[in-house]
Amino acid sequence: MTNKTDFKKTLDAYRAEQGRFRIVQVPDLKYLMIDGHGDPNTSPAFTEAVQALYPVAYKLKFASKQDLGRDYVVMPLEGLWWAEDMAAFTTGRDKSRWEWTLMSMVPDWIDPDMFAAAVGKAGARNRPARLGDVRLETLSEGRCVQTLHVGAFDDEADTLDRMHREFIPGHALRVTGRHHEIYLSDLRRTAPEKLRTILRQPVTALPAG
Repeated sequence: MTNKTDFKKTLDAYRAEQGRFRIVQVPDLKYLMIDGHGDPNTSPAFTEAVQALYPVAYKLKFASKQDLGRDYVVMPLEGLWWAEDMAAFTTGRDKSRWEWTLMSMVPDWIDPDMFAAAVGKAGARNRPARLGDVRLETLSEGRCVQTLHVGAFDDEADTLDRMHREFIPGHALRVTGRHHEIYLSDLRRTAPEKLRTILRQPVTALPAG
């Protein structure tokens, strides 16, 4: 019997505490990715992106277990979020102006050939509309600030404001990359007030002087 790896438990980058901002060093990680635009609550593109991402994620898991003897837990949905004016995301919450990339982390041993085969199998029956938009890519975030938010997504604004206006500048850091969210809860089965989401922001040190 093969051991099943749960990267949420083995990677420090997937640990966060509510009410505490923490600086973490995130290693380069490999993801399935798909891009989109607009309000995630009303945009068909968001639903179609999720429907395309997870069939590939599960095909890869099964192939890894069967062909390589390396089993793992399929990772939760994640998202990179940004807007031309970031205030539309952090405080204004104008979702119609949001850009996003949905992601699911995969182990570093997943290669392009395995990915191509998984996409082919995912499209063999009931092909997802946006399957062709899924890609395999490595994300380099490096130094990040993160915390755990418990509650509805629309209640993130205060936490994000404290992260960006207090903690980051207060530690001589500045924002360098896109806002990153990791959805630890099952969005379909969890009440909004109980949702657990890691909020992550890549940062770098301010120039000296």
